[in-house]
Amino acid sequence: MARFGFLSSFPPTRCGLATFTTALAASMTQTNDDAFVVRVIDGSSPPLPHDPHSLVRTHLLNGNPASIVAAARTLNSGDVAVIQHEYGIYGGPDGDEVIAVLDALTVPTIVVFHTVLTDPTPRQKWVLEQVAQRASIIVVMAETARNILDRGYLVDLSKAQVIPHGVPPLPHVTVPARSERPTVLTWGLIGPGKGIEWAIRAFAQLTDMLPCPRYHVLGQTHPKVLAQDGDVYRDRLNATVAALGLEDTVLIDGRYLSSEDLARSILAADLVLLPYENQCQVTSGVLAEAVSAGKPVVATDFPHAIELSRSGAVRIVPQQNPAAIATAVRDIFTRSEVASSMAQAAFRVSRDTLWPAVGARYRQLAVGVCATVAA
Repeated sequence: MARFGFLSSFPPTRCGLATFTTALAASMTQTNDDAFVVRVIDGSSPPLPHDPHSLVRTHLLNGNPASIVAAARTLNSGDVAVIQHEYGIYGGPDGDEVIAVLDALTVPTIVVFHTVLTDPTPRQKWVLEQVAQRASIIVVMAETARNILDRGYLVDLSKAQVIPHGVPPLPHVTVPARSERPTVLTWGLIGPGKGIEWAIRAFAQLTDMLPCPRYHVLGQTHPKVLAQDGDVYRDRLNATVAALGLEDTVLIDGRYLSSEDLARSILAADLVLLPYENQCQVTSGVLAEAVSAGKPVVATDFPHAIELSRSGAVRIVPQQNPAAIATAVRDIFTRSEVASSMAQAAFRVSRDTLWPAVGARYRQLAVGVCATVAA
C-alpha cells in the first residue's frame, strides 16, 4: 500500500493541469493505495468546504504563507508527493512560491514539468532550476523537453524521466452519421495564443472545395483570460467569421461539453487542427488525445508537434500562416491515401499513451523512489 499526495490545480477548476492530475491520481492508484490532493487556488477560486468524498485535503492559496505550511504538512503525511509544475498556477514572481513548499517537504518528490521554455527569462530559468534541485525525480513529457533542459538549464539530468502525456480512452459513444462536408476540429480552452484567427482565415481560402470543409472550434474561454479580459478574444473570432462571410463554415461553440459529447465530436472529425502560436509548448494534451483517437493532425511548429511529426501522424505548418494551413488541409482532404497513412501512424504512436499505461509508469517511479529513501 502507498499514499500518493498531489499538488496541483484540481476540479472544480477547469484547466489542463486539473484534468491531468485527476487522471494521473486515478491511474496511479491501485486497490490498496491512497491518493489525496492539495489543490492550488488563487483569490478567484475560493476554498471548497470539506467533502469526505473528494480527494482534496487542503488548499494552497497563492500569496498566503499559512497555506504553504498547511500544504506541506498535508503532503508530508503521504509516502511521496507528485507536484505539477507550471509557472502560472503558483503565487509569486514566475510561481516561485512553490519553492517554499518544496523546502518544507520531508517526503520524496516527483515534479512534473508541463512547460520547459526554450528562451526563459532569467527569473523563469532560476525558478525551474530551484524546483529541479529540490525534486527527487523530474518528469518531462517529450524528449524535446529533456533536450531543452540539457542545453539551457543547470539541472541534474540523471533525475529526468520522459513519460508521455497520458490520454484517456474515449468513452463508448454512438458516433453521429458523417456529414457530406468533412469536419476539421480544434478543441480546448480558448484564449489569445491559440492561433484560431489564422485558422479561420485559412478556411476563407478553401471555399472553392467541393464539398467545402467545416471548421468547428469547441471550448470555453480560459478562466484566467475570462477573469482578466472577458470574452474579447472570442468576440474577435466571431467578428472575423462574419467579416469573411464564413458563418456556414466556421462554428465557434463555447459550451462546456461532457466527456461523452466531446468524444462524439472527436470521433466525428476528419482532421484535427492545432494552430497554436506558442513555440515553447513542449507538450499538448489536446495533441496527445487527437493522435490517440487516430486522427490526422495539422499543427504549427511547437516542440510536441514536431516530435510527433516524425511518426507521420502530424503535418507541420508555420505559425500565423493561413495559406500554409489551407494548403495542408486541402492536400489531406483531396488525397485519401495521405489521410489514411496519417491515421495509421497515429494509432501506432498512441499505444503507450493511454492513462493506465502512463499511470503504471508513474506508480513504478513513486514506489521506487520510496524504496530508495527507505533503504
